[in-house]
Amino acid sequence: MRLTDHCYAVTGLGYSSPWCVNAGIIVGDETTLIVDTGGNTLAAQTIHGYASAARPGNTLRAIITEKHFDHIGGNGYLRAQGMDVWGHAEIARTPEEFLAEKAEFNDSIPCPARRARQEAQAFFYQTKLTHPNCPIATETTIDLGELKVEVLFTPGHTRTNLSVWVAQDRVLFTGDCVVREYLPNLDAGGVDDWKVWLNSLERMEKLNPEFIVCGHGPVARGDEISAAIDAMRKVLREAIARGISPTASE
Repeated sequence: MRLTDHCYAVTGLGYSSPWCVNAGIIVGDETTLIVDTGGNTLAAQTIHGYASAARPGNTLRAIITEKHFDHIGGNGYLRAQGMDVWGHAEIARTPEEFLAEKAEFNDSIPCPARRARQEAQAFFYQTKLTHPNCPIATETTIDLGELKVEVLFTPGHTRTNLSVWVAQDRVLFTGDCVVREYLPNLDAGGVDDWKVWLNSLERMEKLNPEFIVCGHGPVARGDEISAAIDAMRKVLREAIARGISPTASE
Protein backbone atom coordinates (compact mmCIF):
# COMPACT_ATOMS: atom_id res chain seq x y z
CA MET A 1 0.00 0.00 0.00
CA ARG A 2 1.54 3.31 -1.09
CA LEU A 3 1.05 6.05 1.49
CA THR A 4 3.32 8.83 0.20
CA ASP A 5 6.07 9.33 -2.36
CA HIS A 6 8.51 7.52 -0.05
CA CYS A 7 6.48 5.34 2.31
CA TYR A 8 4.62 2.07 1.89
CA ALA A 9 2.84 -0.33 4.23
CA VAL A 10 2.78 -4.11 3.83
CA THR A 11 -0.26 -5.17 5.84
CA GLY A 12 -1.94 -8.43 6.82
CA LEU A 13 1.07 -10.75 6.92
CA GLY A 14 0.17 -14.01 8.61
CA TYR A 15 0.97 -14.92 12.17
CA SER A 16 -1.23 -16.57 14.80
CA SER A 17 -5.01 -16.41 14.53
CA PRO A 18 -6.55 -13.84 14.68
CA TRP A 19 -3.38 -11.73 14.53
CA CYS A 20 -1.81 -10.44 11.35
CA VAL A 21 1.31 -8.30 11.37
CA ASN A 22 2.49 -5.34 9.30
CA ALA A 23 5.77 -4.17 7.83
CA GLY A 24 6.87 -0.93 6.21
CA ILE A 25 9.03 0.24 3.33
CA ILE A 26 10.73 3.65 3.16
CA VAL A 27 12.35 4.57 -0.16
CA GLY A 28 15.18 7.09 -0.49
CA ASP A 29 17.22 7.97 -3.54
CA GLU A 30 19.97 5.51 -2.61
CA THR A 31 18.66 3.20 0.11
CA THR A 32 15.36 1.46 0.81
CA LEU A 33 14.64 0.70 4.45
CA ILE A 34 12.36 -2.18 5.47
CA VAL A 35 10.63 -1.74 8.84
CA ASP A 36 10.07 -5.16 10.45
CA THR A 37 10.69 -8.43 8.67
CA GLY A 38 7.53 -10.45 9.33
CA GLY A 39 7.07 -13.63 11.28
CA ASN A 40 8.83 -16.07 8.98
CA THR A 41 10.92 -16.51 5.86
CA LEU A 42 7.85 -16.60 3.60
CA ALA A 43 6.72 -13.18 4.85
CA ALA A 44 10.24 -11.80 4.44
CA GLN A 45 10.31 -12.98 0.82
CA THR A 46 7.12 -11.01 0.17
CA ILE A 47 8.44 -7.88 1.89
CA HIS A 48 11.78 -8.18 0.08
CA GLY A 49 10.01 -8.44 -3.27
CA TYR A 50 7.99 -5.28 -2.70
CA ALA A 51 11.02 -3.39 -1.40
CA SER A 52 13.14 -4.43 -4.39
CA ALA A 53 10.45 -3.29 -6.82
CA ALA A 54 9.81 0.06 -5.13
CA ARG A 55 13.10 1.50 -6.43
CA PRO A 56 15.20 -1.03 -8.33
CA GLY A 57 18.92 -0.60 -7.78
CA ASN A 58 18.65 0.82 -4.28
CA THR A 59 20.63 -0.70 -1.44
CA LEU A 60 18.26 -2.59 0.87
CA ARG A 61 18.46 -2.48 4.64
CA ALA A 62 16.05 -3.35 7.44
CA ILE A 63 15.21 -2.25 10.96
CA ILE A 64 13.08 -4.09 13.50
CA THR A 65 10.84 -2.36 16.02
CA GLU A 66 10.97 -4.99 18.77
CA LYS A 67 12.06 -8.45 19.89
CA HIS A 68 8.90 -10.54 19.43
CA PHE A 69 9.08 -13.24 16.79
CA ASP A 70 6.26 -11.85 14.64
CA HIS A 71 8.50 -8.85 13.89
CA ILE A 72 11.88 -10.56 13.54
CA GLY A 73 11.13 -13.92 11.92
CA GLY A 74 12.29 -12.74 8.51
CA ASN A 75 15.67 -11.47 9.71
CA GLY A 76 17.50 -14.61 8.65
CA TYR A 77 16.20 -14.47 5.09
CA LEU A 78 17.18 -10.82 4.67
CA ARG A 79 20.61 -11.39 6.18
CA ALA A 80 21.08 -14.25 3.70
CA GLN A 81 20.47 -11.72 0.91
CA GLY A 82 23.39 -9.68 2.26
CA MET A 83 21.23 -7.05 3.96
CA ASP A 84 22.08 -5.33 7.22
CA VAL A 85 19.39 -5.52 9.91
CA TRP A 86 19.28 -2.83 12.58
CA GLY A 87 17.61 -3.23 15.96
CA HIS A 88 17.77 -2.18 19.59
CA ALA A 89 21.10 -3.14 21.14
CA GLU A 90 19.45 -5.04 24.00
CA ILE A 91 17.39 -7.40 21.87
CA ALA A 92 18.25 -10.98 22.82
CA ARG A 93 16.19 -14.07 22.08
CA THR A 94 17.34 -17.63 22.67
CA PRO A 95 17.01 -20.70 20.45
CA GLU A 96 14.99 -22.30 23.26
CA GLU A 97 12.48 -19.43 23.13
CA PHE A 98 12.13 -19.84 19.38
CA LEU A 99 11.55 -23.59 19.72
CA ALA A 100 8.88 -22.87 22.34
CA GLU A 101 7.20 -20.42 19.96
CA LYS A 102 7.02 -23.06 17.24
CA ALA A 103 5.72 -25.65 19.68
CA GLU A 104 2.99 -23.25 20.84
CA PHE A 105 1.97 -22.71 17.21
CA ASN A 106 1.73 -26.43 16.65
CA ASP A 107 -0.26 -27.00 19.84
CA SER A 108 -2.79 -24.39 18.71
CA ILE A 109 -3.69 -26.31 15.54
CA PRO A 110 -7.27 -27.58 16.09
CA CYS A 111 -7.04 -30.66 13.86
CA PRO A 112 -5.27 -33.58 15.61
CA ALA A 113 -4.01 -35.03 12.32
CA ARG A 114 -2.39 -31.70 11.41
CA ARG A 115 -0.90 -31.34 14.88
CA ALA A 116 0.56 -34.82 14.63
CA ARG A 117 2.05 -33.90 11.28
CA GLN A 118 3.77 -30.88 12.92
CA GLU A 119 2.33 -28.54 10.30
CA ALA A 120 3.59 -25.49 12.19
CA GLN A 121 6.89 -26.38 10.54
CA ALA A 122 5.35 -25.30 7.22
CA PHE A 123 4.71 -21.82 8.61
CA PHE A 124 8.31 -21.62 9.83
CA TYR A 125 9.79 -23.11 6.64
CA GLN A 126 13.51 -22.25 6.52
CA THR A 127 13.02 -19.70 9.31
CA LYS A 128 15.95 -19.32 11.70
CA LEU A 129 16.34 -17.13 14.75
CA THR A 130 18.61 -14.28 13.64
CA HIS A 131 19.46 -11.21 15.66
CA PRO A 132 20.15 -7.76 14.17
CA ASN A 133 23.76 -7.38 13.09
CA CYS A 134 23.66 -3.59 13.55
CA PRO A 135 22.74 -2.79 17.16
CA ILE A 136 21.26 0.62 17.99
CA ALA A 137 22.20 1.92 21.43
CA THR A 138 20.80 5.46 21.17
CA GLU A 139 18.28 7.32 19.07
CA THR A 140 19.72 8.06 15.68
CA THR A 141 19.07 9.32 12.16
CA ILE A 142 19.40 7.12 9.08
CA ASP A 143 20.25 8.76 5.74
CA LEU A 144 18.54 7.03 2.81
CA GLY A 145 19.84 9.53 0.24
CA GLU A 146 17.96 12.87 0.11
CA LEU A 147 15.65 11.44 2.78
CA LYS A 148 16.45 11.13 6.47
CA VAL A 149 14.45 9.05 8.93
CA GLU A 150 14.61 9.23 12.71
CA VAL A 151 14.82 6.18 14.96
CA LEU A 152 12.95 6.92 18.19
CA PHE A 153 12.99 4.80 21.32
CA THR A 154 9.35 4.20 22.27
CA PRO A 155 9.41 1.61 25.07
CA GLY A 156 6.41 0.18 26.88
CA HIS A 157 5.21 -2.86 24.97
CA THR A 158 8.76 -4.07 25.51
CA ARG A 159 11.75 -2.15 26.81
CA THR A 160 13.44 -2.42 23.42
CA ASN A 161 10.62 -1.06 21.25
CA LEU A 162 11.47 1.63 18.76
CA SER A 163 9.62 3.58 16.09
CA VAL A 164 10.68 5.09 12.76
CA TRP A 165 9.62 8.65 11.94
CA VAL A 166 9.69 10.05 8.40
CA ALA A 167 9.19 13.74 9.16
CA GLN A 168 9.26 14.82 5.51
CA ASP A 169 6.21 12.66 4.76
CA ARG A 170 4.75 12.74 8.30
CA VAL A 171 4.60 8.95 8.44
CA LEU A 172 5.27 7.07 11.69
CA PHE A 173 6.01 3.35 11.84
CA THR A 174 5.24 2.35 15.44
CA GLY A 175 5.54 -1.41 15.76
CA ASP A 176 3.33 -2.58 18.61
CA CYS A 177 3.46 0.72 20.48
CA VAL A 178 0.21 1.31 18.56
CA VAL A 179 -2.14 -1.36 17.26
CA ARG A 180 -5.64 -0.96 15.78
CA GLU A 181 -8.72 -3.15 16.22
CA TYR A 182 -6.75 -5.61 18.35
CA LEU A 183 -6.42 -5.57 22.14
CA PRO A 184 -2.79 -4.50 22.73
CA ASN A 185 -0.44 -7.07 24.23
CA LEU A 186 0.52 -5.90 27.71
CA ASP A 187 1.85 -9.26 28.86
CA ALA A 188 5.52 -8.52 28.12
CA GLY A 189 5.70 -6.02 31.00
CA GLY A 190 4.08 -4.72 34.17
CA VAL A 191 2.65 -1.53 35.61
CA ASP A 192 5.93 0.42 35.40
CA ASP A 193 6.30 -0.54 31.72
CA TRP A 194 2.71 0.47 30.97
CA LYS A 195 3.33 3.91 32.50
CA VAL A 196 6.35 4.31 30.23
CA TRP A 197 4.16 3.19 27.31
CA LEU A 198 1.77 6.08 28.03
CA ASN A 199 4.72 8.46 27.75
CA SER A 200 5.66 6.94 24.40
CA LEU A 201 2.11 7.48 23.14
CA GLU A 202 2.22 11.11 24.23
CA ARG A 203 5.49 11.59 22.38
CA MET A 204 4.01 10.07 19.21
CA GLU A 205 0.93 12.27 19.41
CA LYS A 206 3.08 15.41 19.63
CA LEU A 207 4.73 14.49 16.31
CA ASN A 208 1.32 15.04 14.67
CA PRO A 209 1.74 12.31 12.04
CA GLU A 210 -0.56 12.07 9.05
CA PHE A 211 -0.16 8.28 8.86
CA ILE A 212 0.62 5.66 11.49
CA VAL A 213 1.64 2.21 10.31
CA CYS A 214 0.75 0.12 13.35
CA GLY A 215 2.35 -3.17 14.27
CA HIS A 216 -1.02 -4.88 13.81
CA GLY A 217 -4.27 -3.83 12.19
CA PRO A 218 -5.17 -1.19 9.61
CA VAL A 219 -3.03 1.84 8.84
CA ALA A 220 -4.33 4.89 10.73
CA ARG A 221 -4.75 8.23 8.99
CA GLY A 222 -6.44 11.51 9.82
CA ASP A 223 -8.92 11.30 12.70
CA GLU A 224 -8.19 7.58 13.01
CA ILE A 225 -4.83 8.41 14.58
CA SER A 226 -6.18 10.15 17.67
CA ALA A 227 -8.84 7.46 18.03
CA ALA A 228 -6.22 4.69 17.86
CA ILE A 229 -3.96 6.38 20.42
CA ASP A 230 -6.90 7.10 22.74
CA ALA A 231 -7.96 3.45 22.54
CA MET A 232 -4.46 2.38 23.53
CA ARG A 233 -4.43 4.84 26.44
CA LYS A 234 -7.75 3.55 27.73
CA VAL A 235 -6.52 -0.05 27.88
CA LEU A 236 -3.24 0.95 29.51
CA ARG A 237 -4.86 3.16 32.15
CA GLU A 238 -7.36 0.45 33.07
CA ALA A 239 -4.54 -2.10 33.36
CA ILE A 240 -2.48 0.26 35.53
CA ALA A 241 -5.47 0.89 37.81
CA ARG A 242 -6.13 -2.84 38.18
CA GLY A 243 -2.48 -3.82 38.28
CA ILE A 244 -3.04 -6.58 35.76
CA SER A 245 -3.04 -7.09 32.00
CA PRO A 246 -6.51 -7.51 30.43
CA THR A 247 -5.39 -10.85 28.97
CA ALA A 248 -3.66 -12.16 32.10
CA SER A 249 -6.44 -14.68 32.77
CA GLU A 250 -6.14 -16.34 29.35
